[in-house]
Formats: sequence, structure tokens, C-alpha cells
Amino acid sequence: MPTRRALLAQAALLPALALARPARAAEPEIFARDGIALGGADPVGYFTGGGPVAGSAAEALMWRGAVWMFASARNRMAFEMDPTSYCPRFGGYCAWAMARGNLEPTVPEAWTIHQGRLYLNSSLEIRSRWQGDIPAVIARAEANWPGVLG
Repeated sequence: MPTRRALLAQAALLPALALARPARAAEPEIFARDGIALGGADPVGYFTGGGPVAGSAAEALMWRGAVWMFASARNRMAFEMDPTSYCPRFGGYCAWAMARGNLEPTVPEAWTIHQGRLYLNSSLEIRSRWQGDIPAVIARAEANWPGVLG
């Protein structure tokens, strides 16, 4: 049977235990399934080819912890010169989910270029919702980014 002293000691520790939270690993800055950004699609291709264009491992580079693939040396060089112009906003996580404070994976086919920036969504259905009020969704997503990474 616990003594009164032991119970008081445990009660004194309760506030400290309530503040203690398990450490949570931060999510990667770039969404990259199996380490490959955009599912292997060329990020420059969204701007020059009108959508996802398959990249090649022969024209790949590592940037911000992910492998980025390109359809040509020219596209790889354009990305190297200005990667933030070509990489998807919110690290390639779903912009719609980001507006709600969540991280969701994306598919290369659910994309939008808005005011010169590439945005991805988790599905074509979500992309149609996203397109209903892009500026408002972006504003909410910007308020959550990058804090949602942990």
C-alpha cells in the first residue's frame, strides 16, 4: 500500500508529466515517395510541357533531401539555376490539405499552375475543389506552412 509521502510525491510530479510530450519527428520538407520528388515527373515539364513529363534517372539531382528527375539536361539546368521557381509550393504536399493544416501525399496528375507557382493535390477530385477558390485556399495554406511539418 502506498504511503502518504509516496502519493504526495506522485501528485507533485503530475504537472510536469502533463507538460512532457513524446518527441515527434518532423516531416520532410519535400514530399518524396521512396525519396523521389513528384513521382519522377520533371518539375520543369509542368511549365514547359503543359503537365507532368516523365523524368529520367540519367538526368537526376538531389535537392532538399529528395531526388528530382528531369526529361533533359536543359530542364535539369533550368531547375539548378532557380529551383524555387519550379518546385511545387508546400514541398509538393497537397495544397488543399495544407489549407486545413494537414499533410497529404499528392499525385503528379493533380496539378495547377497559379500565378507562376506549381501546386499539387492529392487527387483529381480534390483538385476540382481546390480550383473553386484558389486564392483563399492558398492564403490559408500559407498560414500553415511550414509549421505543419512539425
